[in-house]
Amino acid sequence: MQEGGLDQDTVAAWLAAVPRSTTGIAEDRRRFAQFWKQSDALIARLPKKPKRSRAEAEAAQTIFAAARAARERFLSAHAGVLYDELTQRRSRFVRLEDLVFAAAAAVPGLTPTPEQIAAESEFLQRDKDGVEIDQGIFLAHVLADETSGRHLCHAMLLPRASAADFLRELDARGRVDLGKVTVERRGKAVFVTAGNARFLNAEDNTTLDAMEIAVDVAILDPATDVAVLRGGEVEHPKYRGQKLFGAGINLTHLYRGLIPFTWFLRRDLGFVHKFFRGVAQPDAMPDDVHGTGIEKPWIAALDGFAIGGHCQILLTMDYVLAASDAFMTLPARKEGIIPGAANLRMPRFTGDRIARQAIQYERRLDCASPEGRLICDEIAAPAEMDGALDRVIARLISSGAVSATSNRRALRIGEEPFDIFRQYFSAYARDQAYCHYSPALIANLEREWNAHNRKI
Repeated sequence: MQEGGLDQDTVAAWLAAVPRSTTGIAEDRRRFAQFWKQSDALIARLPKKPKRSRAEAEAAQTIFAAARAARERFLSAHAGVLYDELTQRRSRFVRLEDLVFAAAAAVPGLTPTPEQIAAESEFLQRDKDGVEIDQGIFLAHVLADETSGRHLCHAMLLPRASAADFLRELDARGRVDLGKVTVERRGKAVFVTAGNARFLNAEDNTTLDAMEIAVDVAILDPATDVAVLRGGEVEHPKYRGQKLFGAGINLTHLYRGLIPFTWFLRRDLGFVHKFFRGVAQPDAMPDDVHGTGIEKPWIAALDGFAIGGHCQILLTMDYVLAASDAFMTLPARKEGIIPGAANLRMPRFTGDRIARQAIQYERRLDCASPEGRLICDEIAAPAEMDGALDRVIARLISSGAVSATSNRRALRIGEEPFDIFRQYFSAYARDQAYCHYSPALIANLEREWNAHNRKI
């Protein structure tokens, strides 16, 4: 620490302030907050990350590690009590992107403030200290607690506030344009078309809210019985004018530091979970046994490819129609992150070995191959996708909406109970936070994606 330019007395005072045990939350709030304040003061004495010497970088890592160990201790003792405080004993639903800042206000130093997040957002991903890791630690403990974790998942399954207005617009006009996503009624089917044309329909911070609202509107639309997800046409010269299902996360934005950590959990506890489990109601806990959610079956029309996050989405769909030349990949190793809930869901489709090969060793699955057909229900020639999709919709509608919804709910009871989902994302929250700021992520993006030469 002294080699990093920090004087002996200051370091000694910091070490003496380390809270090594917990008591009541009121006393711990004071003691731990004081330690985190001292930790921040030490970091402030060091140069910004890009300009640190090796000794200064090691000193920073020592400080961050000690502060995060203290957060783990505090939350192991108080996560449930703190969550009750932040939600008025669970009488209020607070979305996770707001909850992390409410925690920062309630317990100074536990999670970063909006100002701290804004300050780091100015840097490339490689040049950030990773204060968002503390959000991951906090959310991991909240989700690990059965009572608070279920309540947070419930909050994230509720429809967004603006969904009601867009639903009225859909009813009046038959179509809603949310910018990067459109929703359109076609008979008894509602079509959600996702587009980020410049980036091969990749997902990023500009697509997240629009997609979740669109999914809410599609599920809540009372005039339709089935929902369809498809990618729009893209601008890339190689694929210009073609529809593509999607290229996963926008790796250029990830490298540039434009994907905040909470994006991952907002995505998977939000619209991806809604594909799988439907939209919740405020007065009833989402519960497959009692059937308290609002849902409808989903069809994915897979044109071109489903890479990364878009392959993850397929694992939530009730029916996957794929073009015969389409393929799927989960290049998590190249990206240096965890591929959402794919680790939880993919083995149910392909078995453990193929799932491991896809996630850890970049195995490509051609949709028309025997392995691809474990995920894809039907294959059509690219030129015949529209007609094939019409036939799939007609078959699903003819079976009746009540039957389709009841059967998908019954399947969930055995394959992915609500608490299994919650526990998975408790582990995911912490691990993904560390992955998001791993040097390996940057090295992978520079080596595999040539990210430093890509334009935003």
